[in-house]
Parts: sequence; structure tokens; C-alpha cells
Amino acid sequence: MKSLLLLLRIPFLVLVTVVGACSRNANPPTAPAPPYVEEPPSPPLFADLTAASKIVFTYHNGEEANHYAIIESLGGGVALIDYDHDGLLDIFLPGGGYYDGKKVLGHQCKLYRNLGGFKFEDVTTKVGFDKIPFPYSHGVGAFDFDCDGWPDLLVTGYNRLVLLRNEADGNGGRRFVDVTKKAKLNDDLWSASVAWGDLDGDGFPEIYVTHYGDWGFDTNHPTDCMYDGKTRDVCQPKRFKPLPHTLFKNNGDGTFTDVSAAVKLRKDGKGLGVMFVDVNNDGRPDIYVANDTDDNHLYMNRGKPGELVLEEIGLFAGVARDDRGVANGSMGIDAADFNRSGLASILVTNYEGELPALYRNQSDKRGERFTYDSLPSGVAAVGGSYVSWGVGFFDYDHDGWDDVMIVSGHAIRFPTKIDRRQKPILLRNESGKFTPTTLHGGDYFRTPHNARGSAFGDLDNDGKTDVVVSHLNEPVAILRNVAPTDGRHWVGVELACENGRSPVGARVVIETAGGKQTKFAKGGSSFASTNDARLIFGLGADAKLDKVTVFWPSGKSQEIQGAKPDAYWKITEGEADAKKIDYR
Repeated sequence: MKSLLLLLRIPFLVLVTVVGACSRNANPPTAPAPPYVEEPPSPPLFADLTAASKIVFTYHNGEEANHYAIIESLGGGVALIDYDHDGLLDIFLPGGGYYDGKKVLGHQCKLYRNLGGFKFEDVTTKVGFDKIPFPYSHGVGAFDFDCDGWPDLLVTGYNRLVLLRNEADGNGGRRFVDVTKKAKLNDDLWSASVAWGDLDGDGFPEIYVTHYGDWGFDTNHPTDCMYDGKTRDVCQPKRFKPLPHTLFKNNGDGTFTDVSAAVKLRKDGKGLGVMFVDVNNDGRPDIYVANDTDDNHLYMNRGKPGELVLEEIGLFAGVARDDRGVANGSMGIDAADFNRSGLASILVTNYEGELPALYRNQSDKRGERFTYDSLPSGVAAVGGSYVSWGVGFFDYDHDGWDDVMIVSGHAIRFPTKIDRRQKPILLRNESGKFTPTTLHGGDYFRTPHNARGSAFGDLDNDGKTDVVVSHLNEPVAILRNVAPTDGRHWVGVELACENGRSPVGARVVIETAGGKQTKFAKGGSSFASTNDARLIFGLGADAKLDKVTVFWPSGKSQEIQGAKPDAYWKITEGEADAKKIDYR
């Protein structure tokens, strides 16, 4: 293991000795003080409504058994899903797991139904989850895998996937049925995250599953790992070999086929995060994968309609490593047009001693290319003392520029001279440049947490993006966006493709007096979580939409009529007029 001298690439910081994520050796760094100074706290941007919400839930990782297994580090995600079509986002939470000797077992996952007014009801038993043997779970994807109009759930975990189909319960309600075997999702590897999107143009979403490493009590369970020279701890990622990732082709009949070999997926990379998004504006979803201490991958969708052809170009495109040419310990990912270029740039959360990596998209007709933009954009101001996971772009104050939230928490049990809990980060986007606003976030942002997954969505349909955060062995947090937006407008878009097909890969361009904004329909993102699928545009002072254009995955584009600010609108492929959504 090596120790390296790393300048945190911020001009006004002193030189500090840190440990790169590639090694995570026995001498982790002392965390430097945040390299920025903020104004005194103002009225909070977010209100912690966890207690009032009636959601009582904690993700448990089984660390009380003192096995120091690396599966305990990953934690769990969050899915926002309107499972019953009542217009309100419900919350699904993977439960984690525990041990019975050397058996790895799962806690029950939970579903909380949104009653409105930030009140939730535990419907876990009502929807049939009490009859489902969940694995030691991590992540969750919420999407309509069979295109029947109802969102389903795919849960990742240790040695098993669980596909839950959303079905009528015969009494006017909904239930979830385990159809994993029926769907032929034969996956017995340790999985972390999933992402989805229609890669071959048949309308049905394919599934990408990230797998991590070859940990197992009887296969590879080192017991000699420590960081202070005397205290046993979770082992470094380098002690484990990466497991191959899997791409499942959707056959359109409720079943899937493993096509990983056929599309030549890379066999390296301890996978944690994955996302489908169109990065070159050709209307087809591409795949970005965040790997821990290995190169990140970018698979470009090169197939013609009816074909499934991928080309991995991460290193050549500039998104595999950081600006030093070093593979980072990458966990969470998101993509957005943060600088209004019309292209999806990629943000990756990384390990201690590394910066969050913002890859600015500069693709053109000559090909896909990105530049490492953490320092020029201001993202580097957060420094390198964090171990970060969930991440999201969203315009919390409706000024027309996508801001950023990152949640963090250490991956090991006893980091030297550092609390394993860490405070979340808020970055405000000021015309493409980011400045820290964490101290303005509210009570939740002023205390440290051991956070993992985070999901972003409008829980009360007021046009503002709220946040749900899952933690290790700490109650989930429900954060309502209460940022002042007086005099500012917004518009929300729900996309619906023809025949119920997957909209992932679509993009929406809105033009106002303040300029153009572009947002992308994504499958996956953050860490092991699922966000609100609706696209929310902050409009600033603009009270009129001059033009709305949708570019569909089918290759068609259309200009939309009728949409106006301060409301949600459903846009259906082939229909020129947007339809206002009334959630009352």
C-alpha cells in the first residue's frame, strides 16, 4: 500500500499528507478544516420533518456482530415511487441485513405511502412485503419493467436480486409480487446499484446491475485489516477482486436475458453507482458506471434501432479517472446541464483524499469528450476530507441553475482522528459556478451523519425538490425544501412515451427570456437510489415559456404547446398539447 502526497488543487490550501482512495492504507489522514468560509446562517433552506412524517425506519448493517465485513460499508438507498397512482410520491427503503453465524440474512424492506402534508403510512404488510424473503439489501430501482403503466421495484443485495411486480390486489389496492425467477433474473453475485433504459429501441428497458467484490466468509474474509496499527477494521477494497457486472436485455415478455458477454462488458471495476443518460444528444441512453478504486466506465449506445451495441470509452472520453490520471474510489453519480451548454455533464462522489469529480461535457460531432472541471467550477471548494455517496443536481431555489447536494459518511469503523459521521454538503450554482451554502441548509446540515443513499423528488407537489436520506444505523431523514423562492417561477414535466415505453434517454429543452435550459430523463443516479422521474425547471423571474421541445428516445422531436409556469404538465409523445396535472 502506498501513501501519496496530494495537493487538494485549491490555491489557498496548504499542502497536506493524505491517503488516496486507491490504497486506503493504515495511515488515513487527519481531516482538514473546510477550506471555505460561509456567511452566518440565514433562514433554513430545508426543514427536517422526519418526526412529523411518522416514518420510523433505520437501515441496519449488522455491524454489531463484529465481523467487519465489507458488505457493511455500502449501506442502503432510497426509492421515490408513486406505486398507487394517487399523484403522491411514496418512499421505499431497503432494510439492510444481519448475520446468523456465517449466514448473511436480510432485514425486511419497507414501503411508506404518502398521505399528503408530509404524513406517511407504513404499508409494508398491505403490499405483501411481509411474505417476501429479502436478501441483505443495498439498492433499489423503481421503474416500469414490463411497460404496463405501473412502477415496479428491483432490489439489489448480497448474492440475490429481487424483482417485485406491481399488481392489483383484487380489493382496489396494489401489491408487489416476487417475479424474479419468472423473469429469469438469475443473479447470485453481490450487487449494489441498478439502472435502466431502452438501449435497443424496442421500448422495453434493459437493466444494468453493478457488482462489487469477491467477499464471502468462506471465500475471502480477511481478518488482519487495521488503520491505526492495532484496531481491527473493515478491509480495503484492494483486498478484493472485482465481480463482473451484468446487462440484462428485456425480452418484452416479462423475462430478461444476460447479454453481458455479447455486448462485451468490461470485467474489471468494483461497481457501486450506475446511471443511464444520453450524453451526446443522439436520443439514445448511454451508461455511466462508478467503480471503487478502479476506472469508471462510459458505455456509448452505438446500435441502430433493433440492435444492442455498446462501446466503452471512459478513458478516452476523460471520465474514467481524475485530473491526476488516478482512478478514484467512486460511489455516487448524477448528470445535469449545470452550465446550460445543452449537454449532460457528470458529477461523481469519491473517497477521502479525493475531490468530487465534475466532468464537463464538451462532446460535439467529432466525438464524446469531457474535461475535469472540479476546480474551475468551484466544486473543489468542499475539499478532500469527505467519503461521499448519494448526490443530486436540483434547482432548490428556482433561479434556473441546478444546485448540488452531497451526503457523506466514512466507509470504515474507526477512521483515525476523524468521526465516521460527516456533514452533508450544499452547493449553490451561480451561473455555472458553485459556492458552498451548507450552513444555510438547516438543522440536518449542521450535524454529522453516516449517510449513504439519497433520493430527490417533490413529495408535496409544490414544485420544490425535497430529499430523503438513508444512513447506516441511524434513522432515515425526510427533508422538505423550504427555500425562499418569492418572485421566482418553475415548471414541472412528466414524460410519457408512446405505448408506455421507457422515456429514459429523452431530453427536454425549455426556452424563456432568460435563455435555454435542458434536462434529461435518467434511469438510476445518486447512490443505490431512485429519484422522482419528473423534470423540474426553475425559471427565475420568467413568467412565460417561449418554447418547449422534447427529443424522444424514438428519434422523434416535437414542439409542445400549452405549458405554462408554476404547474406540472404531462407531455405524451405524439401529442402536441401538454396536459396540466391537477394533484388536488
